[in-house]
Amino acid sequence: MPGANTPPQLALLPAPLLAWYGANARDLPWRREPTPYHVFVSELMLQQTRVAAVLEHYRRFMEELPTVRALAACPEDRLMKLWQGLGYYSRARNLQKAARQVMEEFGGEFPGEFAALRTLSGVGDYTAGAVASIAFGRAVPAVDGNVLRVVSRLTADCRDMASPPVRRQVAGALEAVMPRDRPGDFNQALMELGALICLPGGAPLCGQCPARAFCAGRQAGIAGELPEKAPKKPRRVERRTVYLIAWKGKLALRRRPEKGLLANLWEYPSGPAGWPCPVAGNIQPAGEGRHVFTHVEWRMEAFAVEAQGAALPPGWLWAGREEIARDYALPSAFRPFAQAAEALLA
Repeated sequence: MPGANTPPQLALLPAPLLAWYGANARDLPWRREPTPYHVFVSELMLQQTRVAAVLEHYRRFMEELPTVRALAACPEDRLMKLWQGLGYYSRARNLQKAARQVMEEFGGEFPGEFAALRTLSGVGDYTAGAVASIAFGRAVPAVDGNVLRVVSRLTADCRDMASPPVRRQVAGALEAVMPRDRPGDFNQALMELGALICLPGGAPLCGQCPARAFCAGRQAGIAGELPEKAPKKPRRVERRTVYLIAWKGKLALRRRPEKGLLANLWEYPSGPAGWPCPVAGNIQPAGEGRHVFTHVEWRMEAFAVEAQGAALPPGWLWAGREEIARDYALPSAFRPFAQAAEALLA
């Protein structure tokens, strides 16, 4: 029940929000079958990724790995291939680690309590809250960036929503107003409102919002300016050299180190700018590319190399077009060179 410290706007929110959600919720596959496994996989996929980018990946993933047991047993290279295009590959590894925990520690059944879900690899408060509320009907909040933005604007809260103490206070306030008979719908409705109406970047569609009559941010004329954000640190820039090494219609691939950025994934051989090619051959420029990670930006210069023979450094391999498409997950960082690589595979 709402307490004395509950913002009045939040106390008014549940009824109009759930009515709006009933009329406007997107038809998404994990909502049609909200089993713990489906919700868990979808939530991990959706972290830092748009719904539109997830849909086809989710479909393929579920076709091949329809159960937590299948995910736990999947070879890592195959898992990475299924995940290719979603980025942030550590999510896929955590997904599998969590699946193995479910098999080994919980008898193959996802735990329904927030605290137990929180013990799974890669599961934070948000994911545990989402699975507990949507799949098990537990009255616990699921607070992500969309939800924080909605609450900041609704209550005209000018604090930094990324601050852990603020996030905890928001979670507590939401738990107090959450309908006990529809916690999963309430959490999903808040996320949906942030995704479809209370948009980021100063562009809320206030005229379509179910909370427009009592939104403090809208009434104060500051909704588009919220939430307040601490200044971001500038990304570190790394200049890199990439080699597209070809021999008889195949390209050289190597596995990245087990730790660090893009850990253990296959790549076109790359290194710091000026890194000399370890394979002898005719070298020609093959273009430039840029890829932005969370904390670092790669600025890459690529070279096409016509190798003089089949010899490669230890651990490297040759792969043709079909093998790359079927077996090897190449990070999207190398997408700027896809056309040049395709020309070498011809």
